[in-house]
Amino acid sequence: MRAPPVPRQNSKKDTGMDEQVILNIKGLRLESVAGNLIVDNVDLQLRKGEVLGLIGESGAGKSTIGLSSMVYARAGLHIAGGEVILGGTNIRALDAEGRRAMRGKRVAYIAQSAAAAFNPAHTLMDQVCEAPLMHKLMSRPEAEAWACELFTALDLPDPQNFGKRYPHQVSGGQLQRAMAAMAMSCRPDVLVLDEPTTALDVTTQIEVLILLKSLIRQYHTAALYITHDLAVVAQVADRIKVLRHGKEVEEGLTAQILHDAKQDYTARLVAVRGAAASERAVAATVKPETVLSIQDCHAYYGDFHVVRGVSLDVKRGETVAVVGESGSGKSTLARIITGLLMPRSGEIAFQGNALPAALKDRSKELKRTIQLVYQIPDVAINPRQTLLDIIGRPVEFYFGAGRAEVLARAKELMALVELPVDFLERRPGQLSGGQKQRVCIARALAAKPDLIILDEPTSALDPLVAEEILTLLRKLQRELGLSYVLITHDLDVVHRIAHRTAVMLQGQFVAFDDTDKIFDHPEHAYTQKLITAVPEMRVDWLDEVMAKRQTASA
Repeated sequence: MRAPPVPRQNSKKDTGMDEQVILNIKGLRLESVAGNLIVDNVDLQLRKGEVLGLIGESGAGKSTIGLSSMVYARAGLHIAGGEVILGGTNIRALDAEGRRAMRGKRVAYIAQSAAAAFNPAHTLMDQVCEAPLMHKLMSRPEAEAWACELFTALDLPDPQNFGKRYPHQVSGGQLQRAMAAMAMSCRPDVLVLDEPTTALDVTTQIEVLILLKSLIRQYHTAALYITHDLAVVAQVADRIKVLRHGKEVEEGLTAQILHDAKQDYTARLVAVRGAAASERAVAATVKPETVLSIQDCHAYYGDFHVVRGVSLDVKRGETVAVVGESGSGKSTLARIITGLLMPRSGEIAFQGNALPAALKDRSKELKRTIQLVYQIPDVAINPRQTLLDIIGRPVEFYFGAGRAEVLARAKELMALVELPVDFLERRPGQLSGGQKQRVCIARALAAKPDLIILDEPTSALDPLVAEEILTLLRKLQRELGLSYVLITHDLDVVHRIAHRTAVMLQGQFVAFDDTDKIFDHPEHAYTQKLITAVPEMRVDWLDEVMAKRQTASA
């Protein structure tokens, strides 16, 4: 892939005393409007061509620190102290015009939720070209040509025409890759990568990781890589900083953090991620009763045949996982089950009775018994409502509960998903991505359903919190006989809680069997590709993949 026609900065002018340090954050402090300390005196240095991984639990301050590198603060927060020095300039001291001139050109941000970051009223091409045009780095034809090259490198469909689409016309994974293209459009000095592969399937994740690593090496770009996935960050990060409660826990070389952690919290993060692959789902709670049955289902978006002859059954107390690449039809299948999309043909039965295809034709009781936890919490919950309103609404709607009963039940649900009860008065904008996801899970549980569609339920959670959520889901399944349809890119999660797994490719199931058989004896070539694409907990894994590809293409 050729470089875009963007002139590089003069490093000797820009980097101050230490020419290698491109970003230097000193004594960073962020407070909420209520005066609570969110980030507590954090220091950070980033050198040219270096990748620093930021890991830790949801709410630890990772994304907040990443935004601070652009002198941004979340709603309800403000930077209370410290310096943010980019290329020798304290950008906290710049006026608004100076900061605008720096953002996108010198430092660019890839957000955790692409759906919330794109403007739905503009095409993807307009939004990818916006920064280089605004900063007068390219002409419109040059910017479009570079965008198409980025679309190609990111393995987006029909790259010459992909930019003509609007955000709602592409899958979540495709939108995340489009956001990576937007961030790289000016070839900035510093990239802030906030969970850039969260919404991607493992095969696409490899492509994005290889691209990011290649770009960083080729252009000597520095990056902050914010993630919950230790195996992913191990492939790209030179150093890792571990955060908790807004403070630094530990920092070290990636290999040292993975294999010789000094602090107990870090060791627990590594242990949870390392143990995931060895744990298997237990089938003891599965009962013979069929809760959901889908036979020969076909569905379309306009003329596009997105689901092709899918048949699926789910037993009471069973978890059936559906895995596959972005755009394969997984989330569309969830929309069909919940009545948000009517299939063109096929039969759907729930608890032995025909299930009305359209949500509007389903009774209140049917709506209650099937709940959905969405993939992207930012677009699933009302930002103007308090958590009490969000979680309490199903309790009021389905059970006719009064205010006191709603409050009591909301407190129970907050405890179940490990959120402080006093958060009930907060709004979504005051929460981290992982906390918002837990709110979505609590809202689904509030209806006391029989079947829950879990669309990437742990994708936004750090390993320890994800472990708590998975433990909770299994506990509820054992005690209540809940059935789950799990849609995910995380094969480790599938390994741990799915009794059976369906592998979806281009709208069809290419495999559907017991999870152990899928993992231990994959028959279809695509299933084999999925399993071998899962990153391993070692720093040289991605380099080995890249070397094998180079050898194969030589």
